[in-house]
Amino acid sequence: MTAMWMRTRLILEMIKFEHTVFALPFALIGVLLAARPLLAPGGMTLVWVLGAMVGARSAAMAFNRLADAEIDAKNPRTATRHIPAGLIGRAPVWAFLAVATALFEFSAWRLNPLCFALSPIALLFLFGYSYTKRFTSLCHLVLGVATGIAPIGAWLAVRGDWSPIPLLLGAAVMLWIGGFDIIYALQDYELDVRSGLFSIPRRLGMSRALVVSRIMHAAMIVLLVMVGAQAHLHALYFIGVVVVVALIAYEQSLVKPTDLSRINLAFFTLNGWVSISLFGFVLLDRIFVR
Repeated sequence: MTAMWMRTRLILEMIKFEHTVFALPFALIGVLLAARPLLAPGGMTLVWVLGAMVGARSAAMAFNRLADAEIDAKNPRTATRHIPAGLIGRAPVWAFLAVATALFEFSAWRLNPLCFALSPIALLFLFGYSYTKRFTSLCHLVLGVATGIAPIGAWLAVRGDWSPIPLLLGAAVMLWIGGFDIIYALQDYELDVRSGLFSIPRRLGMSRALVVSRIMHAAMIVLLVMVGAQAHLHALYFIGVVVVVALIAYEQSLVKPTDLSRINLAFFTLNGWVSISLFGFVLLDRIFVR
């Protein structure tokens, strides 16, 4: 049991389990917007939404580490990751991947038939992203789509039908994730050039890649405003959007083509606050405004 616990701890560390915070609040926003009245979904619906979210992200990250192990070994920034560094073998990671995938599929099955029927499409994006950097500069958008599925799936879990609201929210998440993935990819510009890997920074150069990232984030804000209008939300929600604008603007100001020293602050800390803050304001809007 001790050895199994150690391997599990290493895997959770490897997949940066704590970064589930990026997408999870947006899935919960999908639940909040779908729930009419607020307490309409039963407690187990929320449990299975969380199970699907945690299972999906964990499976995607484990698969990514397996698929990218050889690439990671050639990159000084990632050579210390667990698989290329020899801290853990592939077999335990494959086993963890199987368990996480099973959790996702079981949760989708427990939610409703539509969620279960669409779950293979979600897995296609979650697993397929890891290979896109080998053939397309649009890999950042594919990652965005894989994450943007979360609020759409959460809406479907509660309502079981389609609406423009979750699609707009999913598109906003896609642009948010894709935009900051471009920022994160600036660190690997030289490796991408040497190794023939694809990315927006490699294709356009670092300065123009940042411009693309900023355009994507500006479009994200427009979509969030559209979500608020479509869902008939109130002032509290739009205050939350203003907070998101401030956080995104600060994030963008931290990174320059000639200075990537604060990229971890921009990528990890601020993006966590973006999703958590917006969730908080949506929750307040739903609780206090009738």
